[in-house]
Amino acid sequence: MISSIFGQSKPINYVIILGFLLLFYGVLSFDSLFSAESAQDLILRLLVLAILLFSIMVVNFIVKRNQISGTNDFTIFYYTLLVVLFPDVLVDHNAILSSYFLLLALRRLISLKSLKDIKLKLFDATFWIVVSSLFYDWVLLFVILVYICIYFYEPKNIRNWLVPILCLVCTTALLYTSLILFGETAFILEHYQFKIAANSNILYSMQGSVKILLYLILVVVAMIVSFIKLGKLGMGKIVTMRIITIAFFVGMVVTILKSQETISPVMITFFPASILFTKYVEVIKKANIKELTLILSIVVPFMIFIGELIAK
Repeated sequence: MISSIFGQSKPINYVIILGFLLLFYGVLSFDSLFSAESAQDLILRLLVLAILLFSIMVVNFIVKRNQISGTNDFTIFYYTLLVVLFPDVLVDHNAILSSYFLLLALRRLISLKSLKDIKLKLFDATFWIVVSSLFYDWVLLFVILVYICIYFYEPKNIRNWLVPILCLVCTTALLYTSLILFGETAFILEHYQFKIAANSNILYSMQGSVKILLYLILVVVAMIVSFIKLGKLGMGKIVTMRIITIAFFVGMVVTILKSQETISPVMITFFPASILFTKYVEVIKKANIKELTLILSIVVPFMIFIGELIAK
């Protein structure tokens, strides 16, 4: 039943996913929405919600435009289930905003496979990474991914290696100028401290560590199966999947470095993880096994979510 719904790309899937996210966000943020201190605060919360919903469309656009998966909507299906698995990201505006801008960066990096406008895409990707880092400083580690992409696609052109540096200089100058206008020049030094989170919820909380370990194991299994299957396909798809896999692991490093009791940027890993889960499901040929896998994909996150609610 689930495979018949999300196994094909249909407009109704958007309605199901967006409707569920809207309801789920409303339930988790009900108190905060109605306890907004001002109209500006309420508008900000609604804007963040709109960005969350729009992120789903961006995810589907990237996947379809670059033909990363087949003609299905499993990627947005898994992206939504990961939100259920890590519901705290919905009350952390930084997680939603940082993840959204990182999506824009990954969109440009994945599109490098066309080998067109490489310098422009590298500049755009670096720019969006910097914007994303305004919410989590460690996200700047994704600049490493930009250089990895250069190595994959056009390493012999020395100017490509200079583009990210140029973008960092230009963006920093633009940011500093903007901060001068608003009288907030101390923001850069206060924000970009690159501290390792003390008493990390991921590392020291039994509940958090078990969940993140389960998440990591499932993604690694999906990754291994996906690459075994991709070995029979073209090099272009393999390179794209390598970029997506590296993006996931960089995101996990950022998550571990930045996660605290009240914040966690784990949402930045949802996009690559959703693609790896999608590729895993696509490998399954037997309809009954695929259906069982999709059912478990729904049951497990909701069981963990309910279990956490009871534990509180």
